[in-house]
Amino acid sequence: MDWIVAPDGNGRALPDVLPSLLGSLGVAGFTDTIGFPECRNAAVLLVDGLGHDLLRDHAADAPFLASLLTRPPLTAGFPTTTVTSITSLGTGRCAGEHGLVGYTFAEPSGGLLHPLSWSSRGDHRSLLDRWPPEQVQPMTTVLERAAAAGVDVRTAVPAEFEGSGLTRAAMRGAEFRGQRAFGDLAAELLDALNADGPALCYGYHGHLDLLGHVHGPGSLPWRLQLTQLDGLVAMLADRLPPGAVLAVIADHGMVEADPATAFDADTDPVLRDGVRLLGGEARARHVYAEPGALADVLAAWREQIGDQGLVLTGEQAIDEGWFGPVVADPVRPRIGDVLAVMRESEVIRSVAEPGEAALRGQHGSLTAAEQLIPLLVLGG
Repeated sequence: MDWIVAPDGNGRALPDVLPSLLGSLGVAGFTDTIGFPECRNAAVLLVDGLGHDLLRDHAADAPFLASLLTRPPLTAGFPTTTVTSITSLGTGRCAGEHGLVGYTFAEPSGGLLHPLSWSSRGDHRSLLDRWPPEQVQPMTTVLERAAAAGVDVRTAVPAEFEGSGLTRAAMRGAEFRGQRAFGDLAAELLDALNADGPALCYGYHGHLDLLGHVHGPGSLPWRLQLTQLDGLVAMLADRLPPGAVLAVIADHGMVEADPATAFDADTDPVLRDGVRLLGGEARARHVYAEPGALADVLAAWREQIGDQGLVLTGEQAIDEGWFGPVVADPVRPRIGDVLAVMRESEVIRSVAEPGEAALRGQHGSLTAAEQLIPLLVLGG
C-alpha cells in the first residue's frame, strides 16, 4: 500500500523527542537521536493537530512557523491520535509497550476505555479506580527518569488536566503547572527556559485541533488560529534566552472529512455482524470479533471497505511493526482482532458516537497527512 506511512523506527519518531532533548542537555542515560543543539534548558511545545503537510500547505498563514520547516518531519506512530501520541511522547515508548493503543480500546471488564475522560465508553462510568492509569501504563515515564536525574521537570498544560487519567498515565513525574490561555503557556515555557537548569518543560496547546475537528483543517477559523500560534512562537523566539532550545512538534495531522460519504457501522449490519466491540475512531478502527467469528468479520470488512482503506488482522499490524518493535503481553488484548485503517472516507458510529461522527476533521490513520509531524527547533 503506497499510501501507508509506517512509523519510523530509526530514532526520528515522537517517542524519541524527550529522550533526545535530555541527551542534548547532557543528562546521563539519554541519547540524542534527533540532533538537537546542545543546551542548558529545553522546552517542547506540542500543538495538537498541526500536521507537517498542513503547515507546509498553509505557510502563508504562519510565515514564522513555516520558516522553521528546515528539518525532515517526524512520524507520530500508530494510531495517529492524541492519547496514543502523548503517551508515546511522555514514556519514550510506542503503543505496543505503553498500552494506550487508541482513542478507545478494550478494557478488562468487557467494555471500551475512553482515555481522554478515563471512563467507560458505553455508560460513562469512571474507570480511575477500577482500572487505574498506573496499571494501564505501568512503565516509568521519561519525566520520572529525568526528575530522578536531577532535572527540573515541568508540564505547562490546561489546568483541567491536573490529576486526569491521561496525565497520570503519560506525564507523571513532572511538576504540574496549570494553564488557562496563551499568556500563561508562554510565561511558563519562558520561566523554565530561564531557570538555573537543567530544566525541561512540556507545553500543550489544543485549540488548533479543536477547530480542525469542528470546522475542518484549512477552514478560515482553523487558519486564523494557526496565525495566532505563529505569533505565539515568534514571541517566544524573541525572548528565548541563550543556551535554551524550544522544539515545536505535534501529535498528529488531520484530514478533511465528509460524514455524508462515510461508512456507518451503527446502521450497516454487514459491519456489525460478529462484532463484539468496536473501538478506535473513524479513521482507525479496532474491531473485536465474537469468539470464532474472526475470519468472517475480516472478510466482511474487507469487502465493505474495499479500496477506501486497508483491513487487516491485529496480528498482521503487530508483525508490520505499527505498534512498535515490542507488544507487551498485557497490551495484546487491547488491540483489535481486525483493524480498519482508512485511506479515504471514515467508519463512523452515528448512534454510539454522534458527536465524533459529525466532525469535519479526522485523524488516526497512516496517510502522510496524519502521520507526518513537524519538528521546528529554535535556539541552542
